[in-house]
Amino acid sequence: MMFPVSASVVIALLMGIVGGVFVLLELRRVLSYDQGNEAMQAIAKAIQKGSAAFLSREYRVIAIFVVIVATLISVLLQWQTAFCFVVGASASASAGCLGMYVAVRANVRTAAAAGRSLHEGLRVAFGSGSIMGMAVVSFSLIGMTVLFLIFNGSPSQLADIAGFGFGASSIALFARVGGGIYTKAADVGADLVGKVEQGIPEDDPRNPAVIADNVGDNVGDVAGMGADLFESYSGSIIATATLGAALGAKSSAFIGLPFLIAAVGIVASLFGIYIVIGKQKKQSSSSESKIARFIEQYRITIDENASLDDLLAALRHSVWGASMLILGLSLIAVLISGISFNYWLVILTGLIAGNAIAYVTEYYTAYTEKPTQAIARATQTGAATTIIQGLAVGMISTVFPVLIVATVILLSIGLGYAADGTMAAGLYAVALAAVGMLSTLGVTLATDAYGPVADNAGGIAEMSHLPSEVRHRTDALDSLGNTTAATGKGFAIGSAVLTALALLAAYVTAAKIYSLNILGATLLPGILIGAMMPYLFSALTMRAVGRAAHKIVIEVRRQFHEIPGLMDGTGQPDYETCVGICTESALREMVLPGALAVIVPLVVGNILGKEALAGMLVGAMSSGFLLAVMMANAGGAWDNAKKWIETGQYGGKGSDCHKAAVVGDTVGDPFKDTSGPSLNILINLMSIVSLVFATSFGSGWFGF
Repeated sequence: MMFPVSASVVIALLMGIVGGVFVLLELRRVLSYDQGNEAMQAIAKAIQKGSAAFLSREYRVIAIFVVIVATLISVLLQWQTAFCFVVGASASASAGCLGMYVAVRANVRTAAAAGRSLHEGLRVAFGSGSIMGMAVVSFSLIGMTVLFLIFNGSPSQLADIAGFGFGASSIALFARVGGGIYTKAADVGADLVGKVEQGIPEDDPRNPAVIADNVGDNVGDVAGMGADLFESYSGSIIATATLGAALGAKSSAFIGLPFLIAAVGIVASLFGIYIVIGKQKKQSSSSESKIARFIEQYRITIDENASLDDLLAALRHSVWGASMLILGLSLIAVLISGISFNYWLVILTGLIAGNAIAYVTEYYTAYTEKPTQAIARATQTGAATTIIQGLAVGMISTVFPVLIVATVILLSIGLGYAADGTMAAGLYAVALAAVGMLSTLGVTLATDAYGPVADNAGGIAEMSHLPSEVRHRTDALDSLGNTTAATGKGFAIGSAVLTALALLAAYVTAAKIYSLNILGATLLPGILIGAMMPYLFSALTMRAVGRAAHKIVIEVRRQFHEIPGLMDGTGQPDYETCVGICTESALREMVLPGALAVIVPLVVGNILGKEALAGMLVGAMSSGFLLAVMMANAGGAWDNAKKWIETGQYGGKGSDCHKAAVVGDTVGDPFKDTSGPSLNILINLMSIVSLVFATSFGSGWFGF
């Protein structure tokens, strides 16, 4: 007997509500912490003000786009799809706003907590990240399940619910690109003038771009990353349910299973989060249950002498603990769904792949490992060799993620085909593997979103002249954040490829494409256009960062030259001008890349035809995957090579090696925080636009 799809959806809705309750409770806990002295609070207020101003203006621009696209969908398709589009955009924006709201308030509290202990600082920063992580999965599940229940969840209406994913992807792209341009323009400008030209420390209050830099960490790496993974998470569930609808008599169970996996994923994520943020008890009471004692024994504690390896192990402990729990819970979900055990193996495959990609990314970006240390060693012969070595590390780091994802695809298709004897079941299994990979997103995103909070905490500690041991602790948390941010990006792009493949399969089904000829007149041109898109997109975003950073460099130089006493600390820098330059540049530059992601699939589908559009999606997925991994890992490795030198290697801060490393870091900034992480959104957005408009495409103008 098949488990009713409505029951699966209701369970997912209830667990989404549970996640929402956790968000409120954790928000209350984080905000209850001490905010430090008046100087710390004043700096935090400036960061809050700049972040809120940018996000408000960015979302006003995005709102115009949402209204225009919703109107077009209503005219060209139907109002139900447009309604789902608006709900998806609103849910994604809400999760991003909430995550940034708490991040810009947790930063000062993390700095104050780091004054007490390293573990306390980690608890506050990670608690902030967990709010972002759980808000993303909860808001996504609540939005999709409510729409599913409103539209009765029939297979014919799943196309309408795909509009939810379209809305989420649209917000994600604009948030990622706009936030990425803002944060990297400020970061590059602040580093080139402050650290390289003036020789002052990072986050020095004399640097006019320092507040813009700290604002950028939040709008790019919290709100942007949250929106990014919101769309991957939503898209994977939508794609899986859509493919499941085509699987005949068992379609009800296949539609409901991704919702059940997402629901139990919230339970597993809460367990993983508790491992880090739960308050350590001195001893377990004999009256406690066995489960409570087991959880308490699994908890981690960080001592003051913890190395980066110790901190990485702690967060890895959290993610792996959640992954182990999800395996048991997902087995129950598969069994009660009444489908083949093979689909649990598919979920296992996705989970293993996600953790494997994270491990590989960590290896290539952590400064405790040979690849990043090789970049640091290359700084001895200047900036050129530093950049060459970093590019090489980024390129070679693509090998294992590609092999991992290729293996997942092959195993998933094989397991699905063996279970139900059709290629449709195999493609459904690929989509389910993406759901499995993202099932613990609540905790994996927490490990990522915590990083900018720790980074801001270090800036606040520096600017408010806190004791050196506080800065030492925040630097340790920041270095950890750089590595977890890199692993988060690898995780995001890996899951995006699986989701994009599932969306491609759903598009081919919806567009009624029965075969694709690699030598066909339009397929190869479509593949080439798709392969070009990530490069065009990256060029536009990199150029945008370069232009905005140029303006920041000129402004910071002007202030150092014209403001009396700025270098000796008696003059007051004009922070707001730099914030304004970054805001204006980001809002202006994000429009074209974001619009192209929607316009190009529609143009290709209408002019070259639906087969060419399928080819375009294949090309974009292939080149985008490699380019995104290369850029994210090269950027993370350059950043951590600089931090490795700052620990005292090769002359430490202020040395020629350090200056070369800073140049590498500034090249890597838009790699890892603007262009690279935006590519997975580009891939998914083009895929879901194609799916939403699939029925409107024909054979094109050429009639081949």
